[in-house]
Amino acid sequence: MNSKLLIFGSKNFNNSINEVREYLNFSLIFFDFTAKSYSIDTSISAIIVDSQILDLDNLGKINMMQNKPILLLETLGNKKKLNCSDKILLPTSIEDLTSKIIKIITTYKFSLNSALKIKQYILDKNEKKLIKDNTYIYITEREAKLIELLFNEKKSLTKNYILKKIWNYSDNADTHTVETHIYRLRKKIFTKFNDEKFILNFEKGYII
Repeated sequence: MNSKLLIFGSKNFNNSINEVREYLNFSLIFFDFTAKSYSIDTSISAIIVDSQILDLDNLGKINMMQNKPILLLETLGNKKKLNCSDKILLPTSIEDLTSKIIKIITTYKFSLNSALKIKQYILDKNEKKLIKDNTYIYITEREAKLIELLFNEKKSLTKNYILKKIWNYSDNADTHTVETHIYRLRKKIFTKFNDEKFILNFEKGYII
């Protein structure tokens, strides 16, 4: 797995990681907590944190980076609270460390592909749910594809375009199929969330 990891740790910890760098199939970047400014490279796949460096200041900095999966490396008697994706107890083997890293990256990528944030909602494509706060409705496979298409295109879509993309119909197909599905979906959303503006329609078509 050709992934880039951001490493948070003491100088000794970072030196230890460096010693096994050749056995880890990852690009490693060490974070300097003395830096006055910091930002997360979008190409970073995961963050690895040594629990021994987690004072209140460092903990705050790491907790601001929750848009990436975090693996916490713990030692006996030194367990600090961090909102992380997974933990592993040191000392550990290269194989176990690699396995944990791959697991959190794979899980994170899967979660990105299975859920979309749309306005105040979450579209769960796996469970076929449209969620707002602690409330949800079940939707069909086609309804989920329709919502995703309207959201991803970022522009008004004609009935014929939607027919081609969702139903693979030709230009002269009956566009009432689109109208019927959108009507039913809007009715579900209004009944549960009292929202009439999730899907909007204009002269040129539909948009989210």
